[in-house]
Amino acid sequence: VVLPDCLPEQALNGIVGAAFGAAGQRCMAISVVVLVGAAHALLPDLVAKARALRVGAGADAATEVGPVISAEAKTRVEALVAASIQQGAKAELDGRGVCVPGYETGNFVGPTVLSAVTPDMPCYKEELFGPVLCVLVADTLDHAIALVNANPMGNGVA
Repeated sequence: VVLPDCLPEQALNGIVGAAFGAAGQRCMAISVVVLVGAAHALLPDLVAKARALRVGAGADAATEVGPVISAEAKTRVEALVAASIQQGAKAELDGRGVCVPGYETGNFVGPTVLSAVTPDMPCYKEELFGPVLCVLVADTLDHAIALVNANPMGNGVA
């Protein structure tokens, strides 16, 4: 949950690291961020930070987002993103179809940021386990807390 009085740079760095580190494939990766009130204005900066991440092979020291674990995982993540977009989510940053030179058949999904997400969308209801961040907006802190408490995943949240 990100409140309007947050320290923007620290909040954004924490969100990007938690959402996209390890290609979103760790148990406490965050797949949902709730922006409260005026904090919604941070969305363009969040997208810009995610876009700047370097996707590449795990053996490359410059890589910031590596591949997902398998071809099946890539297909699953991309299908959840597609289904959510079909239901009204907006792809602020779409990491599907990323190609890493020298690894053209690799299991890469680039950082993906979906906005206009609602709790009934596949990207919110299913555990993504990939580099996808769902952005929800709440008018008040109480609304944000209710969203977090109603999420059945119980994983990390920012």
